[in-house]
Amino acid sequence: MRTIVDLPKEQIEALDSYAKTKGISRAAVVREAVATYLPAKKKKIDWRKHPAFGSEKMPKGFDSVEYVRKLRAEWDHRAIECDY
Repeated sequence: MRTIVDLPKEQIEALDSYAKTKGISRAAVVREAVATYLPAKKKKIDWRKHPAFGSEKMPKGFDSVEYVRKLRAEWDHRAIECDY
């Protein structure tokens, strides 16, 4: 895609200088700059392939909600002990 961009003289001179040292065109320098500036497309992670996926096996009948309630009860108990 072609585009028109207005740049100050100093930036054009800097682009030309950089292009000359690299041996590439000004357009190639601008494409390189845009590619560097824009965030890379994030790769979707398949957590099922992660080495730690499924490493913690829960016993049959494990109730995660009840487990969290027990943890929070410990926190409440500690808060009372510490007079929070």
